[in-house]
Amino acid sequence: MGVTSVLIKDNVKKKDRDMDFLESDINVLIESASRVIAPLWPISTFAARNPWMGLEKQSFDQVADWLKNTRDVDIYPSASMILSAKSKGEIDEAFVKMGLQRWLDSHSFNIPLDVAERFCHAALKLDPLPSNLLSSRKLEILVDEFIGLNTDSFENSSMQPISSHIENKNGQRLVNILDHHVIKWCKLYLDDSQAGWTMPNREEGFYRAWQRLIQYDPALSKKQRESLKGWPQDAYMALKEALFVLEIPESEIQSYLEGHLLSLPGWAGMMLWRSRQSSHEHALLTEYLAVRISMEWVLIKPYLPYAKQQTEKKVSITPLIASWIHWGDLTIEEWSQMSAAEQHEYLLFAYSFDDKLRRKLWLEAWEQTHTNQLSQMISSKQRNSNDKKSALAQFAFCIDVRSEPFRRHLEKEGPFETFGIAGFFSLPIATSQLGSNHSHSSLPVILKPQHKIKESASENELKFYQQRKQAVNALSNTFKTMKQNVLASLLLPELSGPWLSLQMVARSFIPRGTDRLIRNLRETWLRKPNTTLSLNHVHHPEADLPVGFSEEEKVNYARQALKMMGLTKNFAPLVVICGHGSKSTNNPYAAALECGACGGAASGFNARVLATLCNFPEVREKLSSEGIKIPKDTVFVAAEHKTTIDELHWIYVPELSEAAQEAFDRIEAIMPKVSHNANTERLAQLPNFQKKYKNPNAEAHRFAEDWSEIRPEWGLARNAAFIIGQRELTQDCDLEGRVFLHNYDWKEDESGDLLANIIAGPGTVSQWINLQYYASTVAPHYYGSGNKATQTVTAGLGVMQGNASDLLAGLPWQSVMQSDHEAYHSPLRLLIVIQAPSKYVERLLNNDSAFREKVQNGWVRLASVNPEGRWKNW
Repeated sequence: MGVTSVLIKDNVKKKDRDMDFLESDINVLIESASRVIAPLWPISTFAARNPWMGLEKQSFDQVADWLKNTRDVDIYPSASMILSAKSKGEIDEAFVKMGLQRWLDSHSFNIPLDVAERFCHAALKLDPLPSNLLSSRKLEILVDEFIGLNTDSFENSSMQPISSHIENKNGQRLVNILDHHVIKWCKLYLDDSQAGWTMPNREEGFYRAWQRLIQYDPALSKKQRESLKGWPQDAYMALKEALFVLEIPESEIQSYLEGHLLSLPGWAGMMLWRSRQSSHEHALLTEYLAVRISMEWVLIKPYLPYAKQQTEKKVSITPLIASWIHWGDLTIEEWSQMSAAEQHEYLLFAYSFDDKLRRKLWLEAWEQTHTNQLSQMISSKQRNSNDKKSALAQFAFCIDVRSEPFRRHLEKEGPFETFGIAGFFSLPIATSQLGSNHSHSSLPVILKPQHKIKESASENELKFYQQRKQAVNALSNTFKTMKQNVLASLLLPELSGPWLSLQMVARSFIPRGTDRLIRNLRETWLRKPNTTLSLNHVHHPEADLPVGFSEEEKVNYARQALKMMGLTKNFAPLVVICGHGSKSTNNPYAAALECGACGGAASGFNARVLATLCNFPEVREKLSSEGIKIPKDTVFVAAEHKTTIDELHWIYVPELSEAAQEAFDRIEAIMPKVSHNANTERLAQLPNFQKKYKNPNAEAHRFAEDWSEIRPEWGLARNAAFIIGQRELTQDCDLEGRVFLHNYDWKEDESGDLLANIIAGPGTVSQWINLQYYASTVAPHYYGSGNKATQTVTAGLGVMQGNASDLLAGLPWQSVMQSDHEAYHSPLRLLIVIQAPSKYVERLLNNDSAFREKVQNGWVRLASVNPEGRWKNW
């Protein structure tokens, strides 16, 4: 009988009494604990994630305190970021003073007000306390003489794993060794593409596969492997057993699980995401915790019984006294002459007005300054919607912040009107490219596809296209197979070396020419035929999703998209539905530049579907009967805005009417200038852009095609606001590519449903993007992913630093930083501006409790512009 079996038998009565509650509550505890992490999508289908999405019922300040106290993670901008923003004029100090006054008015302290104010104003300069003062002998004597500071009691809301408190004989913390083991097993189980051999018994689930292999793990000693021989075969029972033998009290189990999830939030987040994708892996997070805490018991078993240490918050008196001497203009002699009661009150005040609070006041002032500047810009340049001229062409762009500069430059070149809408164009579809048996979702990850749209060609053309495509894929698969074969891999360098060396030299020294040559060779060989889309509903009993749309659905989706973008009358001869995508080479984060919401799916396919639907005569006839009258000579076309090179690529242009052809020719004529101006503005923001280049378009292509380029574009960096209103509100404003723009006309939304849908969909996604960038900027070591140049793509899932780190969930350093010491992204919480009467906003807040919580708890900021143009902060 194994050691574990004896332990179970000896303690069965006690365990039955103490752990019965777990039978019904363990799943509830795991579900509750999982709120401290966020699901992590594979990097190939990158989607922005709000790392605090499960914590929004608490205030931003509460979560900031909790993270600092439990993980030592600071989510307020650093002093250097704040001072840099101040030097650039991004923070008006008047707002800092106003914030300080509000704080002083809301607290009572037993020290003179003028003394408190003087101390605070000096401390808000954010200069560090002098090191010579902190280490002075005189200060040390004062500290020794002080009895202690009585502060409010402090309790951790997340219990740390026991292994984090124990070190082995080599001085290594056992939790770090545990992390190393867990990372190894996660990589083995989750690998879908890189490993030549898959993990044995993987189909039985993570826990069962681990349990079968752990007996042969050479990284564990024989004694450690023996410890697990009698361990339960069921993940749920194993987790119960591990918590029992570690003697975790019932009241602390959830916080103990939270502590383990936060140890590797990336790998745990991936397990959480996978658990929500299929019923087969629904218990994956439970299995993860069972593996991790079982391994923890094995590692700490020699150190048991572990005497739990009571952790109390110890306040360091030294910096508090030093702060009064440095910022409060007190001398050491004056401090010594104060009574003990006075000293206590002064220290209590300094303790309350701590570094975190000071940076919080600066952040709020930074945000208020941005709000104020935006409101002044909009107020000074508002146009009357009745003044607009009839448009030669209308463009529907994604709300993505990168669309704003392109739209602005486009509107300057002619009578063009642009609209903003979520880039999937309200089409809940999965798309299947020509010749592919697989489909991918082409909509925000918070939604599920309801239809599948296939690309097709004539049977003869499809046959030859697939043959050519298979030839290309066969070459790639052969190369991969040889790499993973023991004998073939010895021969592979001799065969592939000359070609790969030539390719490496060419890509390094002539990236544009090489990329163009390879792309042209591929396109010439593949010769993709003209295709059609399966928009008409076809019944396939075996299909997981219905293929195509019914006649009613065609009308519904066309109507919905047109209403969401606010285009229901005054149609131009040409309407361009513009998806967006990106282009870069050798970039693990390529999908992150495609669409921050749709799991890396470019939206050109969706644009083509919508444009085609809007051209159907039967759809137009039905819309006309409902009051949406599209003129006969109006033609819808589809294009894709390539954000890395700021070009518009046509992907669907049917036969055009005479008026539409005139508009199309005009667009073709001005597009080089639009691209030139947009690239000139955008590239000037890149730190490695050389202004000596005369052709910004060529340089943009070089950034996209150079495989050594770590920053092909800034992506959505510096995003700060989401404006929901008519284009006239921001038409003449240079928003610097920092604002999501969604069209909205409150006069066409009497019920408020349109506004509610915008907030629930695009509003939520914009907030996720905003907080992803925020977190990656203020806490890059925990929420970012480090230097792109040193990342390792692992398991086909994501990136690590080295070969044994957490699965890194956030954005790389190069996506948010101008240099090693200067941030490019301004970490501001998203400002949502709604152009509508106040009663519309009040109704929204009353009906949408989740959104109301976000506003009240400080996760987003909210403002509105009423019909008279007056701005209101909520």
